[in-house]
Amino acid sequence: MAKKIVILNGSPRINGNTKGLIDAFTQGAKAKGHDVVCFNLGQMNIHGCLGCFGGGKDKNSPCVQKDDMLKIYPEYAQADIVVLASPMYYWGFSGQLKCAFDRLFAVAECDENYENPQKDCILLMASEGNGDDNSKPVIDYYEALLKHMNWKNLGYIIAGGVLKVGDIKGHSALNEAIKLGSSL
Repeated sequence: MAKKIVILNGSPRINGNTKGLIDAFTQGAKAKGHDVVCFNLGQMNIHGCLGCFGGGKDKNSPCVQKDDMLKIYPEYAQADIVVLASPMYYWGFSGQLKCAFDRLFAVAECDENYENPQKDCILLMASEGNGDDNSKPVIDYYEALLKHMNWKNLGYIIAGGVLKVGDIKGHSALNEAIKLGSSL
């Protein structure tokens, strides 16, 4: 059965190493008939969460702020799988990804118990550092986030040793991403 996959690309580089991972993953997912939509957050007008608890009144427009999150909310509502894609910035997600993800709280506000919609999730990340010590903090955060959201982890790929645009070319993580996409 085809899945609806939404990718939140937190890289400010439109054709950077994170995008290479996304393209490989998308190739595998589309080969299996899945519907994939990718949002390049760095090119979108998305403001930080106000922490106002004023959202949740309209499922079609859950946040009080009216910016490019309005493009993401309907796709997110229909998504079976959310892919969090980002370069590693100081052992975490980029600000672009964190900002957009924080704004998904308005969707949880639509539920009287602030329950998040059930999703499966994948992490794709490009990183200058290459090793377990480098990736451990971001994996710990990712797993804690999914536990809180009550989402299922379908896997993660951290492509280490990639800093400059194009460093991802020929990296083994690209094949891993294709396999992950085609395994869904």
